[in-house]
Amino acid sequence: MLTDCSTRPQRAFTRRARFGLAAAILALLLFPAPAFAAEGLDGAKLSILWALPFVGILLCIATGPVFYPHVWEHHYGKFTAFWAALIVIPLFATADVSTVTTTLAHTAFLEYMPFILLLLALFVTAGGIYLEGNLPGSVLTNTGLLAAGSVIASIVGTTGAAMILIRPLIRANDDRKYNAHVVVFFIFLVANIGGALSPLGDPPLFIGFLKGVDFFWTTKHLWQETLFVGGVVLAVFMAIDLYMHHREGRFSQKKDPTPDSPLRLHGKINLVLIAVIIAAILMSAQWKPGVSLFVAGVELRIQDLLRDVIFIMVTIWSLALTRKSDRAANGFSWGPIQEVAILFAGIFICIVPVMAMLQAGPQGPFAALLGLVTNADGSNNAAAFFWLTGILSSFLDNAPTYLVFFQLAGGDPQVLMGAKAATLAAISSGAVFMGANTYIGNAPNFMVYAIARQAGVRMPSFFGFMVWSMLVLLPTFVLATFLFFRP
Repeated sequence: MLTDCSTRPQRAFTRRARFGLAAAILALLLFPAPAFAAEGLDGAKLSILWALPFVGILLCIATGPVFYPHVWEHHYGKFTAFWAALIVIPLFATADVSTVTTTLAHTAFLEYMPFILLLLALFVTAGGIYLEGNLPGSVLTNTGLLAAGSVIASIVGTTGAAMILIRPLIRANDDRKYNAHVVVFFIFLVANIGGALSPLGDPPLFIGFLKGVDFFWTTKHLWQETLFVGGVVLAVFMAIDLYMHHREGRFSQKKDPTPDSPLRLHGKINLVLIAVIIAAILMSAQWKPGVSLFVAGVELRIQDLLRDVIFIMVTIWSLALTRKSDRAANGFSWGPIQEVAILFAGIFICIVPVMAMLQAGPQGPFAALLGLVTNADGSNNAAAFFWLTGILSSFLDNAPTYLVFFQLAGGDPQVLMGAKAATLAAISSGAVFMGANTYIGNAPNFMVYAIARQAGVRMPSFFGFMVWSMLVLLPTFVLATFLFFRP
């Protein structure tokens, strides 16, 4: 049956127009007073309602893959567009166009683009590194793989390290009766805790780098916390794995579907390209020629533009120089990075008014939150920053959570790296470490879960995984609080 194609675009336009008009009217009703200064958003004048889209998009990201995965898989872009529109349309309805354009351009050019290009470069290069072969699933082998993965997570990122090592780890343990705990601890250590030592390790730390935190600051200031937390969790794993091996001795062993074979590393050129990524980041931090371009009122420094171009070139080189068979063996696909790019575009838009309100400090709508992380003498409470950042990072994405508390702590990188170093260490540790508390705390968690399920591992449910984290991680974090973030 033929349809009248000429009326369909008109109907679609009418629907969009009605939506836009309704959103504009809602904006005028909720935010009747212009809440902008000439230099940008005035957070002290903003209503707390401006934070609802940010909360909404994070809750969708947290619940979608778990509670309505099929709807989420096909429509996450629409969810993102909806929440972003609830910020963009009211912004244009309540302020002059130039102010809004400059504000959004600043977010796009100086925060979103460097962030997503780094993730893209690391995703593509790590996806070209394939570890072939199979090792016996002994306690020593498993512990060694977890320790090695934790170390390289700060070099190739938690997502990269997880994608490189999860399949060899599963193959090493695929003849065991009890192997789910191995993947659980892999998520704890490789997909989260191990990424705390560099901006390459976990997205929150790269956001900190973009905000002005030195590249090696986390390496110098978080190595003790990372060594302690990682060491305790690894020791607990060894004890549990030893017990599980002993328990499995009572049962007849099934035939190993993947017999032992030597390990071979494919795609070594990508290791060189990862070194190029690191060099580009260090170049952008050290080289300051004083040359800039201005686009939509935003200053773009030449060293940052060059860094981003290098990220793009590294991505292209990796695709050209890596064999397709190696990527196929890794299960490489564009789906995960596409989803991350779309979701974070919405997150960075929705967080704009939240950042402005946090910048307003005691005069802003988040004054009560500031009180929770401040001591009676006005100093920052590092323990409170650690736990509040961590708890939210457990259920929401840890990158925007880090950014919220970074801003709540003052947002000045020089002060946070100096006089308030304990606060920055607490925020960084909370965001990275406690992303391991749930399947949705950090992006690679659910990816590892899906790969393990597909390989036949009987993984715990969402709440079953939380039981593991409460029994293993929470006591470790309590000890870390008394050792490093004592109030």
